[in-house]
Amino acid sequence: MMIADLIDGDDFRQRLQALGVRIPDGACPETSARMAACKYNDVGVEGLPEAIQHMMQHSDEMLPSVRQAIETHLLPRLRT
Repeated sequence: MMIADLIDGDDFRQRLQALGVRIPDGACPETSARMAACKYNDVGVEGLPEAIQHMMQHSDEMLPSVRQAIETHLLPRLRT
């Protein structure tokens, strides 16, 4: 049996933290995405557009709550 690595809320938060976004432990995907979007707008986050693009290329391996948070809070800001 093969078990795929899913991008869950914790993984998403950790990926954003690795880019320098300060997010409290246990934050939900929506909060994580909102905080990353705010920091990106305020001072920029090096590597964020590429990281989000990479994750979205694997959206079939992403929990719906993570995908929704990215689509709602990050993609609109990264496109402008």
